Amino acid sequence: MNDVSLADAKARLSDLVERSVQGEAVRITRRGKPVAEIRPLDRQPAPINLAALRALTDAMPRQPEAAGDWLRKERDAARY
Repeated sequence: MNDVSLADAKARLSDLVERSVQGEAVRITRRGKPVAEIRPLDRQPAPINLAALRALTDAMPRQPEAAGDWLRKERDAARY
């Protein structure tokens, strides 16, 4: 476990969180004494239910026009 001062932790929080996600625990110290710890959670992501995802997307209505065409029309209408 690595020790990091509170000032350094404030400056590099994103980096410390990313290290934690990778499995490394980081201890935060204030005046040399440990005050907090950032560590990875023990939970695993739920597996994706492909059948439920397919059912959801199949139930969605089809759009009457392509997204690019709709966006151009909206953009051009806002200009004039």
